[in-house]
Parts: sequence; structure tokens; C-alpha cells
Amino acid sequence: MNDGFKKQTVLIVDDAPANIKILGEAFKGSYKVQIATTGPKGLEIAMSPNPPDLILLDIVMPDMDGYEVCRRLKASKRTQNIPIIFITGKSEEADETMGLELGAVDYITKPFSLPIVKARVKTHMELKRHRDILENLSALDGLTGIPNRRRFDEFFKREWRRALREPDLLSMVIIDIDFFKTFNDNYGHGAGDDCLKKVARALARAVKRPMDVVARYGGEEFICMLPATNLEGALLVAETLRKTIEALEIPHAPSSVADYVTISLGAATILPAKDVNPTTLIEGADRCLYRAKGDGRNQVRGLDLTTGFERARLELVGKDRRSRSSF
Repeated sequence: MNDGFKKQTVLIVDDAPANIKILGEAFKGSYKVQIATTGPKGLEIAMSPNPPDLILLDIVMPDMDGYEVCRRLKASKRTQNIPIIFITGKSEEADETMGLELGAVDYITKPFSLPIVKARVKTHMELKRHRDILENLSALDGLTGIPNRRRFDEFFKREWRRALREPDLLSMVIIDIDFFKTFNDNYGHGAGDDCLKKVARALARAVKRPMDVVARYGGEEFICMLPATNLEGALLVAETLRKTIEALEIPHAPSSVADYVTISLGAATILPAKDVNPTTLIEGADRCLYRAKGDGRNQVRGLDLTTGFERARLELVGKDRRSRSSF
């Protein structure tokens, strides 16, 4: 679904059932509504993989008050940009000042006027949507429309931290279009740009799980991150990507590999650890890419950094940590 038309979500955090009912009924037609009756539950929802677009937050609650909830949300990179509106019975100027200084975008006192609450929520939701659109645009490669290297680096850091916590395997595939300079020289840079677009879109479509990311890494290079995936799974994905590009049958007469555009791929798998530099994974995949190119191109090479045992694409069977039935 296009993010510009995606229904936004409001999270109501309040321990008073009457307030939850009134606000929930008011917003359910315009937004998805989530509800929490305690601060800790509100934090749990906000930190989930599908965070709300805006939070309506009471201040006076048992266990954890709204001020503390706000502090924790603003202290986390994951939630610091979610707009918070305090709706509370605390009407002193000092209370409102504290709420705004903590990072809330608005402060509404009880008893509240429902039309005013709805108008303010609408304003902040529209601002949030515009910010999200601008952020998404800045994270996409201008030519191909897939995530750029900056966005990929963000995904990689996040997944490395997750794999450290759980712990879990993390795989990477680096992809290079074979003899792309020759393609440009023969067909022209306009055709080269069209080729990059077709290859990028085909690669992005070929990975099936939402957590798998394909990005443009630079020039004619692409990179694919595969969380919770062992080497067998990574090799299987890489081979699927190779066949996908081959099937496009983009003419490449000067290529010494095939009559059509082909790609070479290097895959690597690691079990992240505190004493391991994350670049080790990328360097391993890059080393395998150069092996694939040196061995004749249009093929996959892989490296298992959990054992240091290097292997080629030939054996693709094995017990994967993930299902690949959709391929």
C-alpha cells in the first residue's frame, strides 16, 4: 500500500475507561485505534514493529505516569519522532510547561472539547504524514527507487543489534552486474540507466519476506540483507536472484558470459558477537563476489563465517533456518 494513503494509527494511553471509550469512538472512523491502560503497556505497543503514528497520553496513571512514558519514548531512536499529545486533568502552567519540555507536541486539559481534540490530532497527523513521506524519499535511490546505501546501513545496524540480542544468524549477498561498463559503452548511458532500473526492481521483487532488504550499494552493485538465514538459505536466495535477472533477457551482445545481462553474487553468513566488527560480514560477501567474478561470472560463491568454511553454490540443499517454499 502507498504510504501516502495508508490509514494512520493513534494510540490512546489512559487508565480511565470512560476517556478511552470517548476518544476511541471519536477516532475509529478516521484512524486505526490502539489502546493501553498503563504506561508500560503503552511503551510496549509504541516499541512494537508497527508503532503508532501519534500517541494521546494521560499523565496521572498508576505504576508509571505519563511524564515518564514520554521521557522513555523520546530517549529511544525508535520512538523519538512519534508525536505525543498529553490529555490530562493537570492544568497548572508548570505541568503544561513540563510536558512540552519533555517533547510533547501539544497539551490538552480535561474536561476536553472533543472537536478541539480531533482538530489538533488531525493537524499533527498531517504533519507526521508529510515528515514520513520526506524521510522515505531521502532513503530511496533516486534512479532505481529502491533503498539507497544510507538506508541499507540503517537496516544493517538494526539487524546486527537484533541478532546480537537473540542471538541469531545474519546473511548478506552482494550483487554486481557483469560487464556493466561494456554495456554502457555499447548501448549508451540511457540504456544503462534503464538496465539498472529493471535489475533493481526485479531483485526487490524476488525477495519474499518483509525483513529481507535489497538496496543499491553503488554504481552497478546491489546488496541484500537476509536476517535469520544460514548459508544454505542465503545461497538459495542468491541463486534465485541470479536466475531472476537472467530471465529478464536484457540484451548484452558484448558480454563474454551470455547474450543477456547477468549478475555475479557473493554470499556470507555470520553469527554476530560483541567482539566481531559488523564489516566482517560485508567483507566476506565482497570476497565471495570477487571469487564468483574470477571463476567466470554469472554465478554465486558463499562463505560461512560461523565456521570459516568456504563453499560454492553447487550444494544448495540443507536444513535452512527459514522456509524457502515460496521460491
